[in-house]
Amino acid sequence: MTRFTILASGSSGNCSYLETEKGRYLIDAGISAKQVELRLEMIGARLDQVNGIFVTHEHDDHICGLPVISRKYQIPVYCNRLTADQIRPKMSEFSGWHYFETGSVLLVEEMQVETFSVPHDAYDPVGFLFHLKEGPIGFLTDLGYATKLVVERVRQARALVLESNYDLQKLQEDKKRPWSVKQRILSRHGHLSNLAAAALAVEIATERLEDLFLGHLSSDCNSPELAEEVMRSKLVESGIHHIRVHRAHPDKPSTTLCWD
Repeated sequence: MTRFTILASGSSGNCSYLETEKGRYLIDAGISAKQVELRLEMIGARLDQVNGIFVTHEHDDHICGLPVISRKYQIPVYCNRLTADQIRPKMSEFSGWHYFETGSVLLVEEMQVETFSVPHDAYDPVGFLFHLKEGPIGFLTDLGYATKLVVERVRQARALVLESNYDLQKLQEDKKRPWSVKQRILSRHGHLSNLAAAALAVEIATERLEDLFLGHLSSDCNSPELAEEVMRSKLVESGIHHIRVHRAHPDKPSTTLCWD
């Protein structure tokens, strides 16, 4: 059986949990170690039983819990070298690095993990496609736009975590962010808007894609209701009715996906 739960997703922190017959894994650790422990307990899992942590990139909202987790549990970390170079100063006594070349396919406890480059303002950010016997789970957050490579990779997915970061009007009207930050978010190495995420979902939707998780929502420039409304509306408009849309939350675990 496979279980997948987004423990946290949003501008304040990102962390997901994947459990297969062969192992238990985190994708990113952007919330505190204590919060990872608590949220795993909420779904009947334990951090001391996690076999590995896959890291998409080095921004704090994806790795802030990693130094404490690595010291306390010595869980292997899977990332590319440029990402590791940025994280390593915070984890000087840690030796459990497992490096990969971006674009390569890893074999971890008989699970194939496809890695692919995404356009974001980090050193070498990646997306993941976890190939499981029940079907692939795609992981696609923190990107300014979808390249042909990204579309090709995630089109294989049976379930997909997809960034739906901001509403354009809310971002433009936001008074907390200076224009330079807004430019970064809007750039081709920034984040996907609700409309961009919906357009990408329509482009990659196949009969295989059953579950779509909307992730990395901005707390100031978006709302879960708005992101879901835009996504559902675009899917229905395009004649796509079979995909279940789920919201990910910044402060609690999402719906757990279970495959027998």
